[in-house]
Amino acid sequence: MAYTTIKKPSDYFNTVLYTGNGSTQSITGVGFQPDWIWQKARNQTYDHRLFDAVRGTTKAIYSNTTGAEGTESGVTSFDSDGFSLGSNAGSNGNTVTYASWNWLGANGTASNTDGSVTSTVSANTTSGFSICKFTNPSSAINFTFGHGLGVAPKMFIMKGLNTSNWQVYNESVGNTYNTQLNYDNASTSAANWWGSTSPTSTVCTVGADLVETSQDSIAYCFAEVKGFSKFGTYTGNGSTDGTFIYTGFKPAFFICKRTSDIDDWFVFDNKRQGYNLSNNELRPNTNVAEGTTQDRIDILSNGIKHRQGGSAQNRSGDTYMYMAFAEEPLVGDNPATAR
Repeated sequence: MAYTTIKKPSDYFNTVLYTGNGSTQSITGVGFQPDWIWQKARNQTYDHRLFDAVRGTTKAIYSNTTGAEGTESGVTSFDSDGFSLGSNAGSNGNTVTYASWNWLGANGTASNTDGSVTSTVSANTTSGFSICKFTNPSSAINFTFGHGLGVAPKMFIMKGLNTSNWQVYNESVGNTYNTQLNYDNASTSAANWWGSTSPTSTVCTVGADLVETSQDSIAYCFAEVKGFSKFGTYTGNGSTDGTFIYTGFKPAFFICKRTSDIDDWFVFDNKRQGYNLSNNELRPNTNVAEGTTQDRIDILSNGIKHRQGGSAQNRSGDTYMYMAFAEEPLVGDNPATAR
């Protein structure tokens, strides 16, 4: 794998924290014009809200539900250094505190005909991230959509825009396994989740079992970029001297899910606590407020170290998937910064 050309990861991914005012406001400090915004109220039980520039402003989907895309006064514009908000309480309730995780796409879209269905894509080939919108075929068959990244994604997250589950592909879990973002279920195996076919440098395959005929879907695709992003699995050891996950960078964002058994998804970032031990977790499959009851982690210069042995993130012998994005590359692991 080539070394990253990304010297400042916060140009491509950044977390911002803000407090709602119940009216309208513009949130700045992202550092770029985001194309994908994932928000969660920290002190209230509002749903997770995901907005992207491919579907357009005010179009929300919710990671913890099967609900259809909703039109609401959440994100009303994608701005040069952040985003603007309307009065919807899920995104801007008065005195409510929020975390917003933000990714840069292409700040524009292109039509992609690489797959068996045409996709509308906002792809950032530098950071290995793309947003893809497409219409499922009219019958339940295996199909492909183009992702625009030029290299094979390690992970992608997909949702039909009508009432449907969220589906997650992770290369390390395998192309016969599917995990649902909106549930705590273990990963399940079926040949036709992904057609037993891994993504290629041009397309992702969706198996017949996941086809919602003639319905629009959105997919968020991630290729691994050394020094910026990492996707994979780890095995828990059940110890306070827990499993270490080497990423090659100091993580700014870390999400994990036990795949071998039932448990919630967990998200940590470098802003909501900002020091170790970190245990301020949010859970993408539920609307619960921010909690501190589960396993603790250290966010280190080169990865994640687990500091408890509970089932949520580090039970002995259990398998967990993860995705991570960088705050800064590991000094000495990147030729641009090595001394």
